[in-house]
Amino acid sequence: MNRINYQKELEKIIESLPGAGGDPAPGVFLHSCCAPCSSYVIEYLCRYFYITVFYYNPNISEAEEYRRRAAEQKRLIEAYNGERKGYPISIVEGDYAPGRFYDAAKGLEGCPEGGERCARCFELRLRETARRGSQTGYDYFATTLTVSPLKSAAKLNEIGQALASEYGIAWLPSDFKKKEGYKRSIELSAKYGLYRQNYCGCVYSKRPESSP
Repeated sequence: MNRINYQKELEKIIESLPGAGGDPAPGVFLHSCCAPCSSYVIEYLCRYFYITVFYYNPNISEAEEYRRRAAEQKRLIEAYNGERKGYPISIVEGDYAPGRFYDAAKGLEGCPEGGERCARCFELRLRETARRGSQTGYDYFATTLTVSPLKSAAKLNEIGQALASEYGIAWLPSDFKKKEGYKRSIELSAKYGLYRQNYCGCVYSKRPESSP
């Protein structure tokens, strides 16, 4: 079975747009897991789309950790807008409700990282992104999660495409780690002094045997 190159699928969509700086540019409701992962993604996409970052991560177990990551996300967006890297970027913060994650992960607490528990977590966050994006009239929804070498781009795109059909909003395919996207995110994190966490966010990924 042929593997889909999601980066090329994204490039096909971008090639069909008016072009950098052209109007009207489409809007993308972009789920972000954290500022470091979003750094390259936003830098890349803001040349072609009006981006609203949707910071929705109920998987983050500790409230203090959640607040720190959310603050870093907002700080990065403020810096990008000040530098006028592309179209203006806005942010919407979703509800911080860890109980939703625990409900989704119930019965899968012992799964290894990258397994079914993670897929449930992806679906939880992307479902809310699709729902909110559809309700507010965005052209696309997407996620920064595919920039991580530890996340399955195939699984994330599979979930996104299924939700697109359910909610009537187009999914923006991606594999942002391609073309050295992950490397660029590390460079940008250093440039802006971003806090880089060493675990995904949930209590299970914080276990020593699960840490990257």
